[in-house]
Amino acid sequence: MINYQPKVSNSETSIFSVMSALSNKCNAINLGQGFPNFDCSKELKDLISQYIGKGKNQYCPMPGLMELRTVLANKVHSLYNQSFDPSKEITITAGATQALFTAISAFISQGDEVIIFEPAYDSYRPSVEIAGGEVRPITLKAPDYAIDWNEFKKAINSKTKMVILNTPQNPIGKVMSDEEMKMLSSILTGTNIILLSDEVYEHLVYDNMKHHSALSYPDLRERTIAVYSFGKTFHSTGWKMGYCVADENLMKEFRNIHQWNVYSVNSFLQYALADYLKEPNHYLDLPKFYQEKRDFFNQKMAGSKLKVIPSKGTYFQLIDYSAVSNASDREFANWMCETHGVASIPLSPFYTEGSNDKVVRLCFAKTTDILEQAALKLKKI
Repeated sequence: MINYQPKVSNSETSIFSVMSALSNKCNAINLGQGFPNFDCSKELKDLISQYIGKGKNQYCPMPGLMELRTVLANKVHSLYNQSFDPSKEITITAGATQALFTAISAFISQGDEVIIFEPAYDSYRPSVEIAGGEVRPITLKAPDYAIDWNEFKKAINSKTKMVILNTPQNPIGKVMSDEEMKMLSSILTGTNIILLSDEVYEHLVYDNMKHHSALSYPDLRERTIAVYSFGKTFHSTGWKMGYCVADENLMKEFRNIHQWNVYSVNSFLQYALADYLKEPNHYLDLPKFYQEKRDFFNQKMAGSKLKVIPSKGTYFQLIDYSAVSNASDREFANWMCETHGVASIPLSPFYTEGSNDKVVRLCFAKTTDILEQAALKLKKI
């Protein structure tokens, strides 16, 4: 037997794989794993077919198709009033997770510390550990998941190299306010700390709230690597297409790593997206689209013993089950799937030390018939 030292502290199977397998076994409605059960735009699919037919099947430039990067630069300027050079400051990636991994690999070395806000997307910690770094978690607590800024300040030390921010935040649906972003900016000002801002749900913000991108704050702009996802935006998670935006100083090193682990991203999708993104309503209409789904599900859940915590952003929503059970979230999620036929995701795997909060996460990126069926099952609890 070959002996080796594992690079990742947690070797457990992903909670998404575990709950999806249980959902399949129980023939349950899967509101756990975060993917839509509806297709993307026919217009976008037609564009893809068109470019495949035109033979756009060979390598694109390493940073991505220039036409697409130019459209994205215009999009960022329109939304966040910040100018980025598409030739030097925008890179197309093989999904947002690859962009996150590349950014962490580029800037984190042995002994560096990275601050994350938990519950956190589960790729952050292993990516940091693979790079030789150590995670310093800041725990956010139900029901409001507010950031303790004094705790955050105390977590910063001479080893702190990066902060990872996720807004809107998966799995809790938290959207950072302007005041919170300004507080973050003031604390990081004068440091050499990089901000890795995971903004894949930038267009999924509800109730007339606004997404406050780290790119739009002058004191954060030079230290920020912002990550986005075409798959999340256009209901096509299987495409694994994303991009990142950063100051030239940071993007130079990002690309240095990107070229050695991916080099370039599939070509025909880039051509199609470059055309599709020229119509801003393709993404500006998303808040209304998803809020209707959220509100529909919440209305159907009226009268349930399960307390819905309305999502402020993302296409995830928490439900508080404390009125019906004192079980751990993993136990409750398993029981709910096996007994009532609805799969969810417990939040404890998103914490370093687990969680005693009595909440689980549901995905409402589903057709109304599925949401209605799920609500009927959940109201029987």
